[in-house]
Amino acid sequence: MSAESKVPAACLIGWPAAHSRSPLIHHYWLRLYGIDGGYSIEAIPPEGFAEFIMNLSKHGFVGANVTIPHKERALQLTAPDARARAVGAANTLYYEGETLRSTNTDVEGFIGNLDVAAPGWDRTDDAVVLGAGGSSRAVVFGLIERGIKRIHLANRTMERAQALADQFGGSVVPLAWSGLDDVLPRAGLLVNTTSLGMAGQPALNVELPLLPSDAVVADLVYVPLETPLLAAAKVRGLRTADGLGMLLHQAVRGFELWFGRRPAVTSELRALVEADLCAHSST
Repeated sequence: MSAESKVPAACLIGWPAAHSRSPLIHHYWLRLYGIDGGYSIEAIPPEGFAEFIMNLSKHGFVGANVTIPHKERALQLTAPDARARAVGAANTLYYEGETLRSTNTDVEGFIGNLDVAAPGWDRTDDAVVLGAGGSSRAVVFGLIERGIKRIHLANRTMERAQALADQFGGSVVPLAWSGLDDVLPRAGLLVNTTSLGMAGQPALNVELPLLPSDAVVADLVYVPLETPLLAAAKVRGLRTADGLGMLLHQAVRGFELWFGRRPAVTSELRALVEADLCAHSST
């Protein structure tokens, strides 16, 4: 049976298929808008991934989210857009006619969350991004798209920061971790893309008093909901954007591509996912 002749459904593909908030988010929107659709988790091992997505519609799906360890492979097996190519990974798959296309919605998830949490954040010329992994590439690409002039990229391993600078061009300035104090006083935005500050990980030590009083601090970590970095920023009176907001906003475009309705990130949805996070963090 083709995907077109049944209720439209999307899925999350991962291995292992750990507890994900994606079904919670998409089922909320399906109920809210009265859309007859579905969203499930598909645990697909690496050796079965290519067959699964090349026959995605035959499996009954109009699209999918892709998570670890399949994001890079998804890029190779689909027709990626500029964002997915720049980030080097695809997290959202959808059909355009018979063609299976891919994108990376972490970019718009990050930017969309900032726009809501800290309007006007992009009036700065300088941003500091901590970390040079996959999430960092999505953040850097988004900042370049938004027109930030200088993106100072700090990483413990200078070679990785240099590699990203080489990929993205002159607006990205690689920075040794020890050089952070020199650039923070002129940074209107500080973004943590590392796992530092996450539950079970070491703390992130950054001299927040060096930031301007109107700076914005963003953290991609969402467990805990308020990281030590965000808590310290709030004590200073700085505006913040948390990882949960990015998680919610990155789901928007996939839902729109699959189900034909652009959903809103509401306080009710956030409260629902917060409750789920708190329930599982206490077990």
